[in-house]
Amino acid sequence: MAPTLPRPIADYVAANAQLDLVGMLRPFAADAVVLDNGSRHNGRAELQTLFEEAVIGAKAIFTPDTLRHEDGQVVVAGPAHGDFKGSPIRFTYRFTLENDAIKSLEITS
Repeated sequence: MAPTLPRPIADYVAANAQLDLVGMLRPFAADAVVLDNGSRHNGRAELQTLFEEAVIGAKAIFTPDTLRHEDGQVVVAGPAHGDFKGSPIRFTYRFTLENDAIKSLEITS
């Protein structure tokens, strides 16, 4: 059974399931930061490029199956499948939320 996610994270996951780029960006703060396996992406323009290439381009869909709260973050883990080497791969997403938006996200495999 899928965990009950906070609204901004749930919105991101739902948009990702549809490979909806605009919907994926919507829950992020304008100045959000994403750390994706060591690469840093700042602000919506860089997030858009990241999502276009790494998510939409690879048809990568993340399906969270666990949730925990740790050090002020919401930590969500689960498999991602798509058109990429090693699919499916299990990922951990560490979200920091602020004012009902995603302020930062760290993605590790």
